Amino acid sequence: LPQRLASLATTAREETWQSRQQLQAQRQEMARLQEELSRARQDGERWASALQRAQREALEREATRGAEQARQQELIRDMKGRLLELLREKDALWQKTEGIDTPVPSPVRRDPGLCARCQKDFRLLSRRYSCSRLCQGKVCHTCSVDMGKHGRCCLICYQQRHPQAT
Repeated sequence: LPQRLASLATTAREETWQSRQQLQAQRQEMARLQEELSRARQDGERWASALQRAQREALEREATRGAEQARQQELIRDMKGRLLELLREKDALWQKTEGIDTPVPSPVRRDPGLCARCQKDFRLLSRRYSCSRLCQGKVCHTCSVDMGKHGRCCLICYQQRHPQAT
């Protein structure tokens, strides 16, 4: 019996020692976890404040963007109004000048080697065009207007035919 009691006492001491070791390990683990929890809470607070700051900045940007958009819409409205005024002025001026006679083209010089308008010499790089309207003169590319399938004509004949183009 004394041996059995001694054996039980030894076993109880070993179990107590193991329990103390486990308890100490659990306390250390709990301290580590509490420290991690504390850091996680601090990180959470930092992220929450950063989120609030970002939301505040987004609202400020949105307000600024809205004001800028309103200012641009007002500018567009003003520009449209000014465009209408200019179109009315143009129409009024066109109606005033509609009855004015346009100048008759000046007589064309018949030198086949020179442009009838600018007197440019026709060479390899300067093409000669016949005016397909009133004057039938020979003009260079610069002094003529493309009339599509009707060919080209000099600027004076074009202005007579299309007075609104000037």
